[in-house]
Amino acid sequence: MFLLHPLLQISVLLDPTLWLPISASPTDDNVLRAGHGDHGEPGHEETHKDSYSTFASEFLEPRYLSDEGYPFPTAPPVDPFARIKVSDCGVTKGCIRYGKPGCDAETCDYFLSYRRIGTDVEFEMSADTDGWVAVGFSSDKKMGGDDVMGCVHDDNGRVRIHHFYNVGQWAKEIKRNPARDEEGVFENNRVTCRFKRPLHVAREETLVDLHLSWYYLFAWGPAIQGSITRHDIDSPPVSDRMISIYKYEDIFMPATAYQTFSSPFCLLLIVALTFYLLMGTP
Repeated sequence: MFLLHPLLQISVLLDPTLWLPISASPTDDNVLRAGHGDHGEPGHEETHKDSYSTFASEFLEPRYLSDEGYPFPTAPPVDPFARIKVSDCGVTKGCIRYGKPGCDAETCDYFLSYRRIGTDVEFEMSADTDGWVAVGFSSDKKMGGDDVMGCVHDDNGRVRIHHFYNVGQWAKEIKRNPARDEEGVFENNRVTCRFKRPLHVAREETLVDLHLSWYYLFAWGPAIQGSITRHDIDSPPVSDRMISIYKYEDIFMPATAYQTFSSPFCLLLIVALTFYLLMGTP
């Protein structure tokens, strides 16, 4: 008994004509040439062999073979990333926008949405960066001791979901990652992602229960070889109040560049200067 090379085994399995026993010698005058009719014209058999030969030669190309010589299927086509619908904000999901007034998921400096799906919470994040975007769940408004979910763009062009825990001002990656159904894309110099996370989790220092209300910390920044570095701004934005996963709101937070004339002090200063100019000097 002998063993066939894996490629020969595959050829035998794929070609039904090789399953039949050979009943005649190729030199037997009483046997017609394989694949030809009575008058030597090509028949169906030759067509079958030609089509099989073409298939086999393509299927068994080295690029389709594993290191052991066995064929493996090519990767299925990847579905395009579904765009984030901001029209659902405040209706079927909660949203937080940070940036220019009127911005959306593709133009805000930072965008986050959340919604409950069964026993999970689905998050969508997007930021104007080529590195990473993250959200932290905090019991206060300060960075430190926070459960963080981040989407990181690596050098291969992929966007992966990571779990971190803030130790002071430093984010430590945690091996236990509660994220599932991950999606991510890097387009137009933006990192965008979508993932689910369980609403309830076993009590643990690095994981929080999302059915409770938390302050949300928002951050984004560059990455080096798939590892996050310091965030883009010195004081990342944080929600003004605790956010409940059960309440769908559409919250807008103006970026620093658009906060100049919105603070009470600046408004009071403008009024005083206007009054001074109108009254003139004595």
